[in-house]
Amino acid sequence: MSDAKKIVCLGGGSVYFKRAVPDLLVNPDLAGSEIVLYDIDLEKVQAMSAVHEPLAEQADSGCTVRATDDLADAVDGADFALSSIGGSGAVIGSRVYQSTYHAADIRIPAKYGIQQIVGDTCGPAGMMMGLRSVPAYIAICREMEKRCPNAILLNHSNPMAVLCRAMVKYTSINTIGICHGVQAGIKYAAEILGVDARELSTTWVGTNHYYWFTRVLHRGTDLYPELMRRIRETEAVEGRRMTRDLSRAYGYQVVYPQDDHAIEFYPWMAQADDASLLPYDMAHEAQERWSAMPEQLPTTAEPDPGVREAFMGEYRKLVADVALPGRPTDTLMGEGVGEIVSAIATGRRLVCVANIPNGGCVPNLPAHALMEVEAVTDGGGVRGLQMGEAPPVLKAILEKRIVWQELVADAAVTGDRDLVVQACLLDEMAIPPDRTEAMVDELLAASKDLLPQFG
Repeated sequence: MSDAKKIVCLGGGSVYFKRAVPDLLVNPDLAGSEIVLYDIDLEKVQAMSAVHEPLAEQADSGCTVRATDDLADAVDGADFALSSIGGSGAVIGSRVYQSTYHAADIRIPAKYGIQQIVGDTCGPAGMMMGLRSVPAYIAICREMEKRCPNAILLNHSNPMAVLCRAMVKYTSINTIGICHGVQAGIKYAAEILGVDARELSTTWVGTNHYYWFTRVLHRGTDLYPELMRRIRETEAVEGRRMTRDLSRAYGYQVVYPQDDHAIEFYPWMAQADDASLLPYDMAHEAQERWSAMPEQLPTTAEPDPGVREAFMGEYRKLVADVALPGRPTDTLMGEGVGEIVSAIATGRRLVCVANIPNGGCVPNLPAHALMEVEAVTDGGGVRGLQMGEAPPVLKAILEKRIVWQELVADAAVTGDRDLVVQACLLDEMAIPPDRTEAMVDELLAASKDLLPQFG
């Protein structure tokens, strides 16, 4: 029995939806649903819709797909909203990590001695991504409060914890963050142990992109000692050597094993005079990412029509290679957005991974903190499961990160420059206050057209 819904995809021109929409189309519980792709770039979202409209017919489930750049129309009466908004406005590009805004977030701090790599979760770049994105999210939530106050918003974008915290704190919209970091970590642990990932029972503590296993069971048998033994004795592959050493040092396995994300939470990027001196395999990673970024600063000038036309040609090719999956992705092998939406829509209980307010899931961390936890769905959204207390060494690290997220969320809403400076000084990549203030002013100036809250 289907339960047709209106599902709006916010930032519908994002490449993320080339995977997410087919996941909705093949879910039988969502047969007959209306999927609305909304974006401020109408041409992009129309191209995305043109790819998915025939897929909707092929799925033969009665679902429809359409595009719009009218926010009121998009959210009016919506039951669910899925978001993937990258914080770079309507800039020409298909990847926020290669936009002029993100390039400025990386290159400006580098002048002050901070050598970032990914820059989407913390550090100056993660902070700037949040400062630009939060106003757009708050504006959307305000429209949702008027037109679909009971809708559930599932956010995919980064910085995950900052965005979700801002929406939870400053709006009434039921907001859930979805990511695949924990799922990747479970699969990695299963590979090390030589078992089926679906047979592992795990608990972890942490916030988005930054968490550690606290229990690993295989069919009721405690395999954590064996996991840690193999971590200590096995040579890690390139790109995971730093998290291997961190796991050894803490005595807890880092869940998300990618070094380029984990290094954002430590001071080492501010201790290298240039990117070539970054530890482990990070110099090569930084060079690879930096080389794909534009050199120029953001500009409000209209691009040459030929540049726009060339981009749209490449974009249409990028989003064209989509197909219906054989079945919806599940919540262990990936984010499982279709399964989460259908479970909530039907009131079905489903265990998933969600970024939500802690609310006691990790009892010795603040209740308001945005934690990534195991959760169960019901007709009202998701409820977090008990994850246990954070061990002291991890608790200390996370408390600082939680305060940083709060400062950035508040600064993004209020436009308070002092909070921006405080966030930078609290971050592990902190530099002296005089250089911090100069860097902050340069960063805010580079993105001023997308930061109206800073006046």
